[in-house]
Amino acid sequence: MNDNVPWLSAQEQRSWRDFIRLHQKLAARLSADLQGHSKLSGADYEILVALTDVPDGRLRFQDLAKEVEWEQSRLSHQIRRMTARDLVARENCAEDGRGAFVVVTPHGRDAIEAAAPRHVALVRHLVVDALEPEELAALGRFSRRIVDRIDSAP
Repeated sequence: MNDNVPWLSAQEQRSWRDFIRLHQKLAARLSADLQGHSKLSGADYEILVALTDVPDGRLRFQDLAKEVEWEQSRLSHQIRRMTARDLVARENCAEDGRGAFVVVTPHGRDAIEAAAPRHVALVRHLVVDALEPEELAALGRFSRRIVDRIDSAP
């Protein structure tokens, strides 16, 4: 072991493990609910949200990878599965012969529009309604601070 590592105190370790457990349980619960009621995986939903958040429902492959913070290989496999289910389509990029766009299909748009109300209701039930407004605001501030630190790390 490296003796120069400042090990976590008992309280720091409890808080860290509570946070990890929260992340794991919340992601699993939301994914299971999506799959059970909409036949969309959590990954499907994440991709569809990214695509439907842009006006024309299309993103360059590499921009989508950055948006969802996935490796190219994982995204390629996911897009292949979603294309087979007619949730998205791949389109060649006219100005860059090597590039490609991922585009939400009408079926994909219908799928997320059907899934979103229940998903939002579950997020509200499990997270938003469990916290006081000031606690929710603090959660947002803490989350942004950690994300900013991750994004600025070498």
